[in-house]
Amino acid sequence: MNYHTVIFDLDGVICHTDHYHYQAWKRIADSLGIEFNQNINNRLRGVSRMDSLEIILEKYEGVLTAEEKERLAAEKNEYYKELLKEMTPDDLSCEVKDTLEELKRRGITLAIGSSSKNTRFILSRLGLADFFDAVSDGNNISRSKPDPEVFLKAAEFAGADPAGCLVVEDARAGVEAAKAAGMDCAAIGDAADCGIADYSMKEFSELKKIVL
Repeated sequence: MNYHTVIFDLDGVICHTDHYHYQAWKRIADSLGIEFNQNINNRLRGVSRMDSLEIILEKYEGVLTAEEKERLAAEKNEYYKELLKEMTPDDLSCEVKDTLEELKRRGITLAIGSSSKNTRFILSRLGLADFFDAVSDGNNISRSKPDPEVFLKAAEFAGADPAGCLVVEDARAGVEAAKAAGMDCAAIGDAADCGIADYSMKEFSELKKIVL
């Protein structure tokens, strides 16, 4: 299969900010007296901020208004953004950087499809602010993965036919979103064993063999 466009999830694929999410959500959970651990944090991968909060609140015995939930989500994001300021271009691995640059040299259109509203800030911290041809993120979608909206928007912004797009994902919900969008998917990390991706990768650099 020849792919003209590759759409990448951000967190867990291009970079890893799980530990920042964990610290920020744990601060919120602790303030509410809710148990929060890595298992719960793993359920939040690829999920929107408000949907993540609802998962955390499953163990909350009180009742929160919509306004209170919005405030908690905003507080989490402020904590998270402060932690993200610690990121530098050194947080972009040589393997990822070299692979992205090789794909671009070969004329492949590169896009981001992430549920995060902080996508552009993270890209700027990594030195990738202007690297990708298109960015679809939490600021332009209304439905989270496994809904395909974020990837369909990425293809639209890139001027690409979804049938010629390959998505790179690390979460099952993201793989499901890619398949729902009519796109092939290369899975890495936890998603590599989900059984529904077209390709399973142990290393990011394997992408070159798939695409080129």
